[in-house]
Amino acid sequence: MSALDLPFARAAHYRAAHRRAEPGLVGDLLKERGTQVLVVRGNRVAMAGQRVALFAPDDVAHLAVGLHLFLGEADGVAYLAAVLTDAEAEPPLDVEWAGLRTLDEPDLEQGLVVEAIALSQWHAVHSHCPRCGTRTEVAQGGWIQHCPKDDTNQFPRTDPAVIMAVTDVDDRLLLARGPQWGPGRRSVLAGFVEPGEGLEQAVVRETMEEVGVVVDPGTVEYRGSQSWPLPASLMLGFRARATTTHLVRQEDEIAEADWFTRAEVAAAVADGDLGLPGRASIARSLIEDWYGGRLEE
Repeated sequence: MSALDLPFARAAHYRAAHRRAEPGLVGDLLKERGTQVLVVRGNRVAMAGQRVALFAPDDVAHLAVGLHLFLGEADGVAYLAAVLTDAEAEPPLDVEWAGLRTLDEPDLEQGLVVEAIALSQWHAVHSHCPRCGTRTEVAQGGWIQHCPKDDTNQFPRTDPAVIMAVTDVDDRLLLARGPQWGPGRRSVLAGFVEPGEGLEQAVVRETMEEVGVVVDPGTVEYRGSQSWPLPASLMLGFRARATTTHLVRQEDEIAEADWFTRAEVAAAVADGDLGLPGRASIARSLIEDWYGGRLEE
């Protein structure tokens, strides 16, 4: 079975990591008219209509930018992200703002946006050396935070998380609702990988912890991965088969959980009684992979 074709896993640009250590890289690129700059405001990106807005450096030089990030290259064009200093203030820019959940972009723009938001989110919460507390300095185009006191480097972190479409012996799908979600909204189970744990072990453990269902470790099958930089996750998708069906909810994590047949999912979606994750998410891809086609809401 081939891996899923996931929206945020089709980046079309080259990250050009070999260029990051070039002295004055960002400053030099900001002087080149051919450089393209996307603008990040918190966890959103500037849009021009239905497309990600890409600017020449001079066109965004008036903005209050706290950080520039080198994203890479494509077809001879270098790309930077300009991260605004104040995510709450409305900048003097005639654009709309969109988050990852609403993006429906060509592969090049999607890859750039996911990378830019992931890096900017890391910088937003990691500004001091974890060893001595000294404020770090941004280096290598935004890919390193250097501590000038103890001469150590910190690198962007990514937290692995498993997300799984769990089915029973009758091929019913387990869908659950988190307590923070509105009525009717459902998704597959997910959770972070713990220290010293393998991915398959995490699938088995999370399913047991959240709904009390036993998963056969031999049935855990990898289906694909997708970055989800809110704040710093790599979602690793799986299919798995349960050997039990009795549900015992972890009440602080799961408000509702049920087994669904394909006919029940299709009917509930058509009636508006079942809300599924957005199409940008790996959760939606896993559900439709099980269903065998696209579900229209």
